[in-house]
Amino acid sequence: MTRRIRVLHIIQNLHYGGMERLLADIIRCTDTERFESHLLALEFLGRFADGLHEHAELHLAQPMSRWSMLRPTSFARDIRCIAPDVVHTHGGIWYKATLAARLADVPRTIHTEHGRQRPDPWNARLLDGLAARRTDVVVAVSETLARQLAATVVGDASRIRVVINGVDTCDYRPRADRGALRRELGLAPDVPIIGSIGRLQRIKGYDIMVEAFALLRGGWSSTPAPVLVLCGDGSERAMLEQLARERGVADAVHFLGWRDDIHELHSAFALFTMSSRSEGTSVSLLEAMSAGLCPIVTDVGGNAAVLGDALRHRLVPAERPEALAAAWSAALEQPAARCEDALRARARVEQAFGLEAMVRAYEALYAGGGS
Repeated sequence: MTRRIRVLHIIQNLHYGGMERLLADIIRCTDTERFESHLLALEFLGRFADGLHEHAELHLAQPMSRWSMLRPTSFARDIRCIAPDVVHTHGGIWYKATLAARLADVPRTIHTEHGRQRPDPWNARLLDGLAARRTDVVVAVSETLARQLAATVVGDASRIRVVINGVDTCDYRPRADRGALRRELGLAPDVPIIGSIGRLQRIKGYDIMVEAFALLRGGWSSTPAPVLVLCGDGSERAMLEQLARERGVADAVHFLGWRDDIHELHSAFALFTMSSRSEGTSVSLLEAMSAGLCPIVTDVGGNAAVLGDALRHRLVPAERPEALAAAWSAALEQPAARCEDALRARARVEQAFGLEAMVRAYEALYAGGGS
């Protein structure tokens, strides 16, 4: 019997977020006859690790010293004990994880880049450039991100591969609204809900979204007026709540924090929106489109590729709250067109962004294909 390839995924945690959900899906769907999956979390396991022990061995890293960026000895020891054939890193631990993998003599290293700031800070370019030199394959989740990596971080562009994110279209499917969110928030059945799911960080541009919502409400003349529901958390939450108060829309902007009932949220939303300043291929966007929601998102990163030609008219320029407000207004005032685009969104994800294709692409990289 051929020995299985041992793959070690390394990430900060699996608590909440698109990247974290994606990694959990990769592990769950990897062929267990060919691959033995392990997960090493540097902080804690988190919400998306629930049930994952059935598909992988789960590990917590030992505490690291303040000098671990120079020589991550305990980190390397953790990796050496697992003895992987492949280390696959995710998120902002690329530099330290690849250094530890080299100290542990790992035969093959892969890193997936899920998104970067524009422009890249010099320190991120420096550290990630050093990490790229000791990484066999650098995966970009969109063609746009691949070009950015080649221009700013990865000196040898032949190491870059593009693996587009995918989602489970059976799990994320259109569902009837059972009214749970509306009852929780005290909203009538006919109140339009503009919804977004993501990390409340500057790169996601939620300040632009709150400004756009204030413009929308200020020009709204009919009833009922729409509300904005934000699912997620992050470093900018307090600032965003203050901004909503300053713009006079605090009573109509609902900050939910992280939630497990994503399907209930999708079924209640009239449309799904993002105001990101930069993106790779957004998992939240794919899930919402798969659930049959009309998307209105900024034209950054991989968003245009996700929407495709049929939904290109739902893209808006980044950093333009007035354009975002106008796009929401048009969608809410034209329900028939919005419903047609919701159907197109679902079909688009089914056709081009399925989970299985993404996992098979990663399996080929683990086995040495495309290297």
